[in-house]
Amino acid sequence: MADKRILTAWLGALTLAGCISFGEKPPPTLLTLTSAATVAAGTERSAAAGAAVTVVTPVVPQALQTLRVPVQATTTSIAYIKDAQWVEQPNKLFQHLLAETIAARTGRVVLDARQSTLDPGTRLTGTLSSFGLDAASGQAVVIYDAELARSEGETIATRRFTAQVPASANPQSIATALNSGANQVATEVADWLGNR
Repeated sequence: MADKRILTAWLGALTLAGCISFGEKPPPTLLTLTSAATVAAGTERSAAAGAAVTVVTPVVPQALQTLRVPVQATTTSIAYIKDAQWVEQPNKLFQHLLAETIAARTGRVVLDARQSTLDPGTRLTGTLSSFGLDAASGQAVVIYDAELARSEGETIATRRFTAQVPASANPQSIATALNSGANQVATEVADWLGNR
């Protein structure tokens, strides 16, 4: 008898679960970024005290604190591309791409903030202020304001990096264009950092 009640409750829960929806249905595929420069498998590196680079997740404006891809529709309005959604927030994806590119192009030990508690070395922080489509120009726009600081907290340098790549307002086009723009910016950041 008890087994029959448990079975009935279980079947009822399954039926109810099919009727409940928690948010929008996700798109068939999710977007991500892929670094054009990668570290070869088995590569071993070490760093003297203060020589590592810590890549901190960039700060983003409210429009980018989402999994959706923004479109600057006018100078004062933002929309989002239908059926375009990142697998992770764009600032985290960009951080991973930056770290991989810097490690591959400079040969330095690259850490993220969670790994850097003992010796962060040089810290790369910044603001990812634009990472979406500009409707007026038909360009995917990436703008990253970088700041290098030593572990003691002194600022070494700041610099703005930008990339613009032609794109349209469909998920595949914008994903390809933003990936290209992000790689362009990451390469320039790595080269700038490598000269310091």
